[in-house]
Amino acid sequence: MTMRIGLTYDLAADWTEDGLDAENLAEFDAPETITAVVKFLDRCGHRVECIGRAQALVSRLAEGGRWDLVFNICEGRHGAGREALVPALLEAYCVPYTFSDPLVLAVALHKGVTKRLLRDAGLPTAPFTVLRAAGHAANMPFPLFVKPVAEGTGKGIDGSSLCRDADELAAAVGRVAVRFGQEALVESYLPGREFTVGVLGTGEAARILGVMEILAKATYGFATKKDYRGRVAYRLADDAEARTAGRAALAAWRVLGGRDGGRIDLKSDGEGKPMLLEINPLAGLHPVDSDLVILAGLAGYSHEWLLEQIFRAACARTGLAWTGADWREMQAAD
Repeated sequence: MTMRIGLTYDLAADWTEDGLDAENLAEFDAPETITAVVKFLDRCGHRVECIGRAQALVSRLAEGGRWDLVFNICEGRHGAGREALVPALLEAYCVPYTFSDPLVLAVALHKGVTKRLLRDAGLPTAPFTVLRAAGHAANMPFPLFVKPVAEGTGKGIDGSSLCRDADELAAAVGRVAVRFGQEALVESYLPGREFTVGVLGTGEAARILGVMEILAKATYGFATKKDYRGRVAYRLADDAEARTAGRAALAAWRVLGGRDGGRIDLKSDGEGKPMLLEINPLAGLHPVDSDLVILAGLAGYSHEWLLEQIFRAACARTGLAWTGADWREMQAAD
């Protein structure tokens, strides 16, 4: 059947009026992402309405707007619950949507809460603490790694995140407080290999898309991610350590209750044991530059294929019948 699909997103250009710099705009969407998702849904034969960010959704819902399904990629702007806002609004009006529910999105954004849940589930994650002020002691052996507790896209991560003594730790925690107005996550430094694992599906039906190793010439933070060409190499990994990372990622996805698709980041300790860093239940979908899309490409799959897998999973989960051209048919048409 032809469905009426709403599309919620945070276009970076819509936030420039707030005077945000490149780092604060990093998680918001580029026009290319919106165009690609709309093109995919159009070619599947559905009617797409571009809603935009949460503020626009509030107005549309108040006006009586309803959809068979909302394809939600809204990151939100304020607070630790910002990614949960759009799903919570949609649930209030009984409108089904793609990706995870408000609880999962709120939990996953806060790295400290996420790591406590993973640790309690017996899953591997590095020793950590959450510091509220620069003068607080971590009571952990150096070296330590510091990052904002509730950010993504490598925001707040650079060479100064690695701390070898108390003075460097105090400075790093202070920078997080000033720059982002939030607590700092402090972890034992992990010197080993870095992985990101793509996951598709929900619950027991979830499966690993692939394990991608990240080979960066500098700390894999905001600046490196933004300008990754020539500075970062990505490759599929299928050795024993990578497979261990994949199993841990899939277990974490199921423990937290991730839905439809996402990404899990890990880094190995000095003994080669992958440790869970964070869960990304609302992973970027830029057709060229997003890690999940890069991973799919390395595995031999197109952006359209990835969108189809996510959309099919959401339809199956919400009881909607999948309709639309297969991604192979779309490629052939091109």
